[in-house]
Amino acid sequence: MNEPKIHPYIPIFIGVISVSLSAIFVKLATADAGVIAFYRMLFSVIIMAPLFFWKYTNELKQLSIRDWCFSSIAGVFLAFHFILWFESLNYTSVASSTVLVTLQPLFAFIGTYFFFKEAITVKTIFAGAIAIVGSVLISWGDFKLSGSAFYGDMLALIACALITIYLLFGQDVRKRLSLVTYTMIVYAVSTITLYFYVLLKGESFGPYSSMDWMWFILLAIVPNLLGHTLFNWSIKYVSTNVVSIAILFEPIGAAVLAFIIFKEYLIATQIIGGCIVIAGILLFVVDDKKILKFFYEKSLIFILVYYILLLVLNKKDDLKIKN
Repeated sequence: MNEPKIHPYIPIFIGVISVSLSAIFVKLATADAGVIAFYRMLFSVIIMAPLFFWKYTNELKQLSIRDWCFSSIAGVFLAFHFILWFESLNYTSVASSTVLVTLQPLFAFIGTYFFFKEAITVKTIFAGAIAIVGSVLISWGDFKLSGSAFYGDMLALIACALITIYLLFGQDVRKRLSLVTYTMIVYAVSTITLYFYVLLKGESFGPYSSMDWMWFILLAIVPNLLGHTLFNWSIKYVSTNVVSIAILFEPIGAAVLAFIIFKEYLIATQIIGGCIVIAGILLFVVDDKKILKFFYEKSLIFILVYYILLLVLNKKDDLKIKN
């Protein structure tokens, strides 16, 4: 494998910042959640279209009726994921919403267990329990803060479940299609779904201010295309686990940006609950052997430092006695 010209951690870092900006752009836009989601997907399709029609249209011939159905269902679930997640940001904080959406790996495990009969391990149950405790703590704190914040948390959790269903329907189709073709189909279906949703809800397609149009376009370019493309590029050079762990820093990046831009202060339950959720997901995505190796190495370092300190302190005591 050829060495990359830049260290893979640099694109990963930029990718984390890019996806962290998603919630910020949504909060800055003044349109309804469905409209924001519609324009995010529409501009993504428009930007991808030239590349798709130039190189990938021949792949459409390989699609079976089942593939079309699964891809379309995935697109519909993706559309409603964005609607509910964007709506949640009207009620709860950026930090709470993004942390709860990061529970997706655990929702995915539940889905793969029931639909694909994948094995369940003690580590998975333990990791899930930790993450659930964290999410309950966040929701409890937000409920005490206000009923609307708790409602926003519930929307974020449902949005998390929907993105998981989208991924489950897509994972089989992705084995036979390139990323560009699959993404184009799903995004196109999602755009059509969002168009009819906005139409039925009676929400306005415009006019909007130039700032709103800028946020719509940035939502398509930065988190959708730049962020996820950088993650996909990085997987060629680093472990998938590294990228999975990096994505867990999205809520942290989003919370910091929300504090700077919107002055959103975090309460104790959000901080503690968020840390617990991230710890649970981290335990879930990291290999058992790597965890044991990490703690083994750290324990050896701790013991070594401990004995060095003891030696230093003993020498000091000896010097005092001699003096």
